[in-house]
Amino acid sequence: MADSSLPAMVSPDDSPEIRDRPRPRRCLLPASVTVEPVIFLSMFALALQGPLATQYLWDRLSADIGFNGTRTVGCAMNGSKSAGPEQQEVETLTAHWSLYINLGGFLVGLFSVMLLGPWSDKVGRRPVLMLPCIGLALQAAVYLLVMYQELHVGYFLIGRFISGISGDFNMILAGCFAYIADVSDRQSRTFRVAVLEACLGIAGMVASIIGGHWRKAQGYINPFWLVFAVNLFTALYVYFCVEESVKDKKPARLFTHRHYQSFFRLFTVQGENNRRRKLFLYSLALLVVVTVHMGAKNLFVLYELSYPLCWDSDLIGYGSAAEHLTYLSSLAGLRLFQLCLADSWVAEMGFISNISGLVVISLASTTPIMFTGYGLRFFAMATTPVIRSKLSKMVEEGEQGALFSSVACVEGLSFLLATGLFNSLYPATLHFMKGFPFLLGALLLLIPAGIIGLIEVCEQKPMYSQFSEIS
Repeated sequence: MADSSLPAMVSPDDSPEIRDRPRPRRCLLPASVTVEPVIFLSMFALALQGPLATQYLWDRLSADIGFNGTRTVGCAMNGSKSAGPEQQEVETLTAHWSLYINLGGFLVGLFSVMLLGPWSDKVGRRPVLMLPCIGLALQAAVYLLVMYQELHVGYFLIGRFISGISGDFNMILAGCFAYIADVSDRQSRTFRVAVLEACLGIAGMVASIIGGHWRKAQGYINPFWLVFAVNLFTALYVYFCVEESVKDKKPARLFTHRHYQSFFRLFTVQGENNRRRKLFLYSLALLVVVTVHMGAKNLFVLYELSYPLCWDSDLIGYGSAAEHLTYLSSLAGLRLFQLCLADSWVAEMGFISNISGLVVISLASTTPIMFTGYGLRFFAMATTPVIRSKLSKMVEEGEQGALFSSVACVEGLSFLLATGLFNSLYPATLHFMKGFPFLLGALLLLIPAGIIGLIEVCEQKPMYSQFSEIS
């Protein structure tokens, strides 16, 4: 009864005669290219915006407390000593404001993704891909207004709320991965998912290099205009070039509790082969992996800005590019190791790479050691496509949107845990070990490594059971 009073929000292509008619492809890209440009462009805008926003927070907060912000001079004055009290105050304020801004956006985004993901199983993927692109463009517009008017950094929260209501970047991830699950078979799905993640890495690498040089040459405003334009262009690409992947579209209300029911039903209804238990365990593994990844990523720029590394914007750009290069190297390694190893053991190799790199980064006091840590993480991103693929293979075709919205919620919760834990831990541990959060992340990765290894071992049939079946 509650649903009948609410207006129906449906996809614009829901009339029967239009829905059943094949949509002509209205762009010049090959038919094999689907949502890869969507995730590439969205990640490019996000990777361009992220480090610049952190540096803008540093500069504005430095001006507010009277710190001159010349990190290299401060390092020269300190020599072998620790950073001065003013710089520590700037680091603490920057970490805390990053926490507040990210926390506000992701709390709102969690509820939006839980609604939009199951809705896309009914009305199609295209509407839920366009909506967050528009929201991210509006967020960039708010950031530009803050910079033009030199408003307090707290106004960034308005932009994050707008982006969160529209689904934020997590909804783009959920929509793109659900789309690939719709159009791929079980054998090729892991690699197709890894291709999407490689698009994330390539886009992040390019944006990081451009962002560092561009900020140094022209400041913050012009790069954020590009962020705004790229997000708008992505929405247009979805409208004109992305064909619908849901075969049996039907009108469906957006604001209804049924979407939340289908979301929670995944984890409450017992399926075949212990589906519910495996969904929970793989989701827990993804939660820890993304928490460590996001937590470390949030701190890399702050870690590199301050003593003893004292990197300028050029080196920060190269460091961020090296961090994003792991997506591409992980894709190549995944394709290679799949020839001789099961997906789970490929993921275990990814954990070894990630853990060793984070341990080295936690001890980095010079630029070569920091880049050595980045290099050791060359295979770190092989774990997440394996987990996504395994989750996707456990559910039916009509549940992919609900599944990947739950994955997006797990990633959103991971981001909350990452910003809450790592951004709070970093200023609290500056006095005894600056890289302690990275060391903690390496230890936490032992949990998902154990989960995936245990499931793989338990799923293998003992040799004697095979002989009993033959007899």
